[in-house]
Formats: sequence, C-alpha cells, structure tokens
Amino acid sequence: MRLSTSLSCLSLVAALATQSGCAQFPELDAARTPGTEYAPFPAILPLEALVRGAEPRATPEMRAGIEGRVSGLRARAEALQGPVVPATDRTRMDDGVTLPE
Repeated sequence: MRLSTSLSCLSLVAALATQSGCAQFPELDAARTPGTEYAPFPAILPLEALVRGAEPRATPEMRAGIEGRVSGLRARAEALQGPVVPATDRTRMDDGVTLPE
C-alpha cells in the first residue's frame, strides 16, 4: 500500500515538473524598439578598455532631453500627491454600510 502511494506521489511530482516547462512568456519581440529588428549586435569590448577609456560627456541636446523628462516626471509625481479617495467618497465610506433589515 505504501509503495503504491509513494509511486503515485512521485508520478504527480513528475507530472507537475513537466508541466512547469510549458509556461507562457510575454512577447519579448513586441517590446523591442522599432528599427532594432535588423540592427547588428553591439561590439563586445574588453573591460580594461571600458575602464581606462575617456569619460563620457553629456551634450547640450542630451541635457535638454533629460531635463524635459525630469520635469515631466516631477509633474506626474506632484499630481499623485493628492488624496487617492476624494473627500466626498471618504465621508460616505466612513459612514459605513446600512444593512437591510
């Protein structure tokens, strides 16, 4: 009796293990930036060349783009600072639910 129970548990574990390999993954190809589909892979450089190389410098165009993104993110953050539930709804929620008699 114990042997058959052990074998059935073992077969259940094996079945679950094989089914876990059938999971659906999100479409990674849809997440790519348009135009990169046929772009070459970046060159692989030795670490020493990267560490000893010249420091990258931001251009004025890069700075303007980053500052624009920063101001947009700050505006979004400020808009999120308000209450999540409006005061009228909060008052109604605080009054509770009247149950039917």
